Amino acid sequence: MSDRNLKAIGIIPARYASTRFPGKPLVDIAGKSMIQRVYEQASKAKSLSKVVVATDDTRIADEVKRFGGEFVFTSSDHQSGTDRCAEVIEQLPGYDIVINIQGDEPFIEPVQIELLASCFSEEKVQLATLIKSIHSQESVYNPNSPKVVIDVNGRAMYFSRSPIPFIRNGEPGVWAEKHQFYKHIGIYGYRTESLKAITKLPPSSLEIAESLEQLRWIENGFYIQTKVTDLETVAIDTPEDLQKLNNLLEALKLE
Repeated sequence: MSDRNLKAIGIIPARYASTRFPGKPLVDIAGKSMIQRVYEQASKAKSLSKVVVATDDTRIADEVKRFGGEFVFTSSDHQSGTDRCAEVIEQLPGYDIVINIQGDEPFIEPVQIELLASCFSEEKVQLATLIKSIHSQESVYNPNSPKVVIDVNGRAMYFSRSPIPFIRNGEPGVWAEKHQFYKHIGIYGYRTESLKAITKLPPSSLEIAESLEQLRWIENGFYIQTKVTDLETVAIDTPEDLQKLNNLLEALKLE
């Protein structure tokens, strides 16, 4: 991964309680639980020395044990996956890099994990994430699809649910034709010391305003390196998302 042979761990935060979809990690997707599919995909990433599920629920832990995976019990009081990752790294020391893998993307591509891990080949990189070019007008204006602006070195300058930048000489509705917008792909990487530091910070004003935790890091002087991916895997946020995915899999006869 770098000249220093950095040791990386992949952590999959998974909780049973969810307002929109309780028990989501345990749902069946073509014969396997969602958490098993995420775990198996993450385990294909050669940059990761270990993959563990971080959970506060015995039902999820039992399922991980059933398919032969590793898990760590964490507090049920965490506000984010980042906080859950920080507790894991206290229990499992010895890793230089932590990759926070979304537990609701059953078909995450290992190449995305590799791309994110490669950001840390530069010693100055503290935190990293992936972004993707936006080509549709709908994504530009969708508040559920956070946008990011970057500098010439790929460092994130700001994240927002609003369209950024504002196109002064373009009518709303055609902005995607006037500028290269980027959307945030929600997978994070952290140097261990940076992860420990950011989870000790209190919520910031920008974070509260936009409900985006990464703004706390930027507001406190940390920088987030980005890399552009062409891939975006399906995320399961609601039972309706699951039904659509299972319908697609049935149609394609994939397992």
